[in-house]
Amino acid sequence: MKYVHTNLIARDWRKLAEFYCDIFNCKPVPPERDLKGEWLDNATGVRDAHIRGVHLLLPGYGEEGPTLEIFQYGNVKPWAEKMPNTVCFGHIAFAVNDVRETLDKILSQGGGTVGDITEVQIEGAGTIRFVYARDPEGNIIEVQEKHR
Repeated sequence: MKYVHTNLIARDWRKLAEFYCDIFNCKPVPPERDLKGEWLDNATGVRDAHIRGVHLLLPGYGEEGPTLEIFQYGNVKPWAEKMPNTVCFGHIAFAVNDVRETLDKILSQGGGTVGDITEVQIEGAGTIRFVYARDPEGNIIEVQEKHR
């Protein structure tokens, strides 16, 4: 068994993909997707589904690593802002060299914050400095640096 990908649904898939490439060094994995048809309606349960998007190779795992699948439906439904304790998919996390620097980049590219940069000692894991942030679509990202 092997983990394959995580999917994010975007209002603007190109803009969101560019954000993850710029901030977290993700790399597009061709081909771009432009999918529709009865098979997709059946698979998704969405009538007249039309998906466009791309897979992004996540950093740190080589060319066969898992991807972040960023798709945009032709008929998206809006959703309310979620918080870290909302029942749903919570967040994705990236280990970085500098939490503050990465958060500044996120903010400069249209992202936001959820909380404050926090540092905590976890027995057996070391000291972790982290922050919960939001990408430009509102998805929560944990940005962390570990010190042993």
